[in-house]
Amino acid sequence: MFFHLFVVADINSLTMNRKSLLQWLPLALFALVLFTPLRTPVLGGIQRGLLATGLWKADVPAPAAAPVATPVSSTSSSVYPHNLPLLTPDGKHVNLSDLKGKVVFVNLWASWCPPCVAEMPGIHALYKKMDPKKVAFVMISLDENPAKAQAMLKRQGYTFPVYFPAGPLVPPFDSNSIPSTVILGPDGQVAARHDGMAEYDTPEFKAALEKLAR
Repeated sequence: MFFHLFVVADINSLTMNRKSLLQWLPLALFALVLFTPLRTPVLGGIQRGLLATGLWKADVPAPAAAPVATPVSSTSSSVYPHNLPLLTPDGKHVNLSDLKGKVVFVNLWASWCPPCVAEMPGIHALYKKMDPKKVAFVMISLDENPAKAQAMLKRQGYTFPVYFPAGPLVPPFDSNSIPSTVILGPDGQVAARHDGMAEYDTPEFKAALEKLAR
């Protein structure tokens, strides 16, 4: 009798332990994602899935028509409105004004930002479709440790140009949140802006960039 009661009690204990384990498992997985390096890739992957399926897709403003009748050429004497010093991954100093005459896709991001990671595949796909002679991509990393940003890009196989700020960000690039994207016309005027995650690899957005670059 005593042995029977002991076995029943032991089985009940195992059942309770199993229930407790199942109750705590979601919290343990949540903590694993939230407080470890897995946080960014896991959350970024989830958000990327939402973008791809259309379940969570931010509105992307289409670039407006260029404010001048014809695109401003790179040899024009007009002053480019943006003086934004940047550093290349190998430490070379460049300036956003060097891209005068091109449509410029400027994106502020960081390797620790899940929404930034989520929208990058779409940005890279768009980058590969555009004519580099007409449209330039300036991916500005806000990582305090540039090596982490470069390591993430290498893992993912991204080849778009990446830069790091060489000084304080100036308007219109001093956004309070990331990701943030600013589209500049050939003369440097802001043609569109979007703060937050978005899907940029769409026929409509590509056509808008091409129209702006004419």
